[in-house]
Amino acid sequence: MKKLNYLLIATVCLVFQITLAQKAAAPADDEKIVEPILIKDPVTQCAYRYHYYPNLCAYYDAKANLYIFKQNGEWQKAKEIPSGYMGYSLNNKVNVVITDYDDDDPTQFIKLHKKKYPYNFHQKLKEVTSAE
Repeated sequence: MKKLNYLLIATVCLVFQITLAQKAAAPADDEKIVEPILIKDPVTQCAYRYHYYPNLCAYYDAKANLYIFKQNGEWQKAKEIPSGYMGYSLNNKVNVVITDYDDDDPTQFIKLHKKKYPYNFHQKLKEVTSAE
């Protein structure tokens, strides 16, 4: 009877360990990558993927959830813009939704966007679209 109890306890422990190992190997629900749903412009059929920040000369990629900005002369991608980048805060929320481009490299249009949406330190809490 004693051997049967030990065998039962060992089996329960083994099943418990296997269950824990499987849970540890499986990604948690909050770790799963969920692709965002992007709205398309009815005229251009481009997704509203990028937001351009004129005061930063930087972009936000809504599909990849990354900011694209220049640092030391090179374009960088990161989850956050470095603190104090160009002395500007994202909290000012001055941005332009790019409606006519949804490919992977918006930086090729930086000169056009700088000219079309010039830096204005007086703007606050305004969102415009590139169609305006």
